[in-house]
Amino acid sequence: MQAEDEAEKGFGFMEQEILGFIDYLHNVKKTSNNTELSYKRDLSKMVSFLYGQGVKSIGEITETQLHAYVVFLTKSGFATTTVSRSIASMKAFFHYLFKEGKNSSDPADNLKSPKIEKKMPAILSPEEVVRLLEQPRGNAPKEIRDRAMLELLYATGIRVSELIHLKVTDVNLTDGYILCRDASKERVIPIGGKAKGAMGSYLSGARDAMVDMKEEKVLFVNCSGQPMSRQGFWKLIKSYAKKAGIEADITPHTLRHSFAVHLVENGADLRAVQEMLGHSDISTTQIYANMSHNRLKEVYAKAHPRG
Repeated sequence: MQAEDEAEKGFGFMEQEILGFIDYLHNVKKTSNNTELSYKRDLSKMVSFLYGQGVKSIGEITETQLHAYVVFLTKSGFATTTVSRSIASMKAFFHYLFKEGKNSSDPADNLKSPKIEKKMPAILSPEEVVRLLEQPRGNAPKEIRDRAMLELLYATGIRVSELIHLKVTDVNLTDGYILCRDASKERVIPIGGKAKGAMGSYLSGARDAMVDMKEEKVLFVNCSGQPMSRQGFWKLIKSYAKKAGIEADITPHTLRHSFAVHLVENGADLRAVQEMLGHSDISTTQIYANMSHNRLKEVYAKAHPRG
């Protein structure tokens, strides 16, 4: 309880500034609730540390003290990603204070994030993808829906958040594409025969059997007729992966990664893949080309008689 009391005291001397910053993020930057909670959590921890160091006002905060906090996080065993996120939160917060004239300088301006080793994302082989997509085999509305969701995810490479927010009007089976929207733009993504067939089966009767309210616009609904949740789909894909005998710990994003690598392996233009995935920077898409090259090397080494 004492630690919590100290944290409360620490938060007090900058509470209004942090709340003002969160309000700025929400109303100006249009950030999500999760992002705002993350910023607030990071900044509250920082303030508690500074309070423990005797800092009682914004003007007392120095670059050296912020560096000391970063060292404290590192020595406390926090992951590199956590430390980097905390630094990003501090930089955004102190830049806001400086820009708004609430602080005469920006003590976080020179903070540098530690290098994060990029882990290669997990991907499935084409054979594993086929096994996974074949798992919903029945003709019950739920299985027809599951088949449509899995086929569409692999056919388009969209994010699971984009998948569950698709509306019925975003699907054009006649011309074979979906319209996908994110926070800043929309993109048209083609879909192939398998996905069109699965989507056609879902839209021609299965969805109506599941929808609770006929005016519901969301494309994929759960068994209660409500919009499918991220957690619901996560459980679904885990279940089918287990049935398919896939040992890798896959997530909905695994199909997005697999979609990209399989396209690149089969000669797709990297710019086209970038557009379909909705990446703003080609360097983000480049990782899939690197993965493709590595996989080809592995295949060569294993299969070639003189490899």
